[in-house]
Amino acid sequence: MKISIKGIKEKDFLVDDQDSLAIKLAMLIEGQCTIGVKATIKKYGYTEQRYYQLLKDYQQGGSQALIDKKPGSDKQPVRTGDAVNQIIRLRFLDPFTSAGVISQKLSQIGYKVSKRSVERTITEYGLQKKRMS
Repeated sequence: MKISIKGIKEKDFLVDDQDSLAIKLAMLIEGQCTIGVKATIKKYGYTEQRYYQLLKDYQQGGSQALIDKKPGSDKQPVRTGDAVNQIIRLRFLDPFTSAGVISQKLSQIGYKVSKRSVERTITEYGLQKKRMS
């Protein structure tokens, strides 16, 4: 599907609705130069708050600031596959070792993993201590 922007002399400009950058640019141009903000946000389905957010982003960083960003953190995960394997290995070597001790042992061999990350891994893999009742 295409979004149509009315042009002069009956020549419309079509924007592909799958191209999020083009849609945002077209919306900002129409909002600022032709049909106004209210009509534009209704046409493109954005809120007024989001419109002005995008306008501010564009004014500060140009069209590059409008490109959709990958969701999630840019940081590398602490619990890599190798770190998880080491946690499991240490847990099997001594099932009664605490998460804090495992975290310390990992830091000694070069893995920077928090006690909480060790606890999460133990829980995810069902390696909790068995309680006698």
